[in-house]
Amino acid sequence: MPDALQRGIDWLLENQHPDGWWTGELETNVTMTAEHVLLLRFLGLPLDAIRDGAIAHFMRYQREDGSWALYHDGPADLSTTIETYAALKVLGVAPESAPMVKALDVIRRLGGAAEARVFTKIWLALFGIYPWSGIPTMPPEIVFLPSRVPFNLYSFSCWARGTIAPLTIVIARRPVRDLGVSLSEIIVNGSEARMARVPGNGVFWWLDALLKTYERLPVKPGRSIARRHMTRWIIERQEADGSWGGIQPPWVYSLIALSLEGMGLDHPVMRKGLEGMNRFAVDDADGWRFSACMSPVWDTAWAVRALRMAGVPREDPALRKAIRWLLDEQIVCGGDWQVRCALDECGGWAFEFDNDIYPDVDDTAVVVLALLEGGEPDVVRAAVDKAVRWTLAMRSSNGGWAAFDRDNTNELAYRIPFADFGAMIDPPSEDVTAHVIEMLGALDRGERDRDVRSGLAYLQRTQRPDGSWFGRWGVNYVYGTWCAIWGLAAVNAGQAMTLRGAHWLTGVQNRDGGWGETCHSYVDPSFAGIGRSTASQTAWAVMGLQRAGFEDHPACARGLDYLRERQSGGTWPEPEHTGTGFPRDFYINYHMYRHLFPVMALALDRQRELEMRGRHVGDLTARETA
Repeated sequence: MPDALQRGIDWLLENQHPDGWWTGELETNVTMTAEHVLLLRFLGLPLDAIRDGAIAHFMRYQREDGSWALYHDGPADLSTTIETYAALKVLGVAPESAPMVKALDVIRRLGGAAEARVFTKIWLALFGIYPWSGIPTMPPEIVFLPSRVPFNLYSFSCWARGTIAPLTIVIARRPVRDLGVSLSEIIVNGSEARMARVPGNGVFWWLDALLKTYERLPVKPGRSIARRHMTRWIIERQEADGSWGGIQPPWVYSLIALSLEGMGLDHPVMRKGLEGMNRFAVDDADGWRFSACMSPVWDTAWAVRALRMAGVPREDPALRKAIRWLLDEQIVCGGDWQVRCALDECGGWAFEFDNDIYPDVDDTAVVVLALLEGGEPDVVRAAVDKAVRWTLAMRSSNGGWAAFDRDNTNELAYRIPFADFGAMIDPPSEDVTAHVIEMLGALDRGERDRDVRSGLAYLQRTQRPDGSWFGRWGVNYVYGTWCAIWGLAAVNAGQAMTLRGAHWLTGVQNRDGGWGETCHSYVDPSFAGIGRSTASQTAWAVMGLQRAGFEDHPACARGLDYLRERQSGGTWPEPEHTGTGFPRDFYINYHMYRHLFPVMALALDRQRELEMRGRHVGDLTARETA
């Protein structure tokens, strides 16, 4: 009978697409599907094809108290519950039914519409349920601001600017369309006055009030020109697959904004955008749902690394197809990253199939590692050289690397009333920086290399007193600590940092031998390393210990046993969200994580076992010769 590692390898090979790539569902929360329902209603499109499946999906994830959450076993989230309740009502679910009664009770108990996040209020305002006067103002005239001026579009992260740009048109237009149902019940008595004004105080609140005064003027000089320029900006950033940024938020708001600017559903841009959404839809036993994003480049790069660590040779047809596919996905065109990076050619990779405008450093570093480990040197060298050149040019002035932009660090963006979600900017992070250092180590750049030194200094500054590192794109300190240890090991540096990180990992192991960490650690750092054990987080911790030289530590052995014992059908069950979109606000259950990283941990253990066996045979041979 094959062991756990072999079963994991077989599962991976069986689930490769014929074109060479891998990807799993990128599961978020029900908000994506709820907003899709509301988008179709706003555009006047039929709901019949998704009605039953979407209802089934919503009901599957409603919790006992009637709420919906941002992540598995998370607390009730008011905005998610409001949007889902609204979508269910639009889909025809009776308000007197038990699930709806319970949901409404949660909504009213948590304060109703007045206490929702800004983006939920905008959805409600689109249908006349929330007053536009209570929505923070963001004028389309910001399209004219040069990149050196605060609050220009490039002051925000790429995902935020892609969302803010169309919303400036939406907020300027203040549309109200018929939802088809009443939602007056989600407004708590006595909260109406608060809904009519933007909450807050201080200089930015007064600035919003001043902008609202301007919005009330019968004539706004330059407004129509600003809207035209912003519309052009949006259209120029539509991806080949019809999306914007390959992610849901800018996609839906761009379609709404373009509709308001007079584009009919038969316009090529609108038609391409709507048709592209079919690729992001999932319809199975869990119901119909809309994915926030897709991750084929990221998943494929890690799959290549996992298979190579497991001993699959470069010549294997599966790896050759994967390498060829990754090479074809390399991006050489320009994009928003050029605003702060003076290069003519990119050379990076994006997360998505067709997200060419927004390559990212994290994907690029991991793809380079996959190419070096899984490809023939003469085949991958040119692509690697381009990628490394672009990656090094993207280093921020504080020595670290961010995902999409360089020096996108102005925290003033968080002070505007519009910014009540957790990722308005894209500063360097520990995990991305660690992946870049690991990439440089694979290219034989050591501690004396200028870029390596810069990254090491950044990791030294950001290591927490307990020895862990924050994880921006994975939950959370377990992820960040694993990434940092692997980066340090790749350049054979930072032994003291590595030792502290490894000791932290051994100290947060669960009694069952696994590791886990809830998304709540982003809200309260005292929850770092605390949570129900998961396959992906256990694998990260085990791999951190393996690279730190703790292979013989009992914690490492217990973690490997946890992975072997909980494998099912060649893979691992994992309902938890262990990936991060926006800390505090948006989390991801990557369906490939539960598989890729356990396979890697088991593969590294097999490598060690074979090395020990080889040394043992060598010792015996030496004795016999003597």
